[in-house]
Amino acid sequence: MTACERRIAILEVLCERKSESIANLMFEFGVSDSTIRRDIQKLTVSYPVYTTQGNGGGVYVVEGYRLGRTYMTDKQTKLLEEIAERLDGEKLKIMQTILKTYKVPQAQKKIRTSR
Repeated sequence: MTACERRIAILEVLCERKSESIANLMFEFGVSDSTIRRDIQKLTVSYPVYTTQGNGGGVYVVEGYRLGRTYMTDKQTKLLEEIAERLDGEKLKIMQTILKTYKVPQAQKKIRTSR
């Protein structure tokens, strides 16, 4: 398995389980601590993946994110949000539905990467 294939597999696991520990991911993929942390760091650049420290800490995918679903880019989202500011009534409701459906879900808590 290549590093790229492993990272996609890790993302699939996170989407299915919502969270996982570094230790479990290391065991499941048969890699070292530094390798799994590097994989997670790479995933956080392109996907809504984040880590937390301490009791209950681990690796998470943002609630609502689905692998394989098409999401808008940040620029597309920003443009539609700017347009939505000028809308009202039914048109605003339609735009809000579009944004809710296709905007990349964001974490409800502060996103940080632990080491």
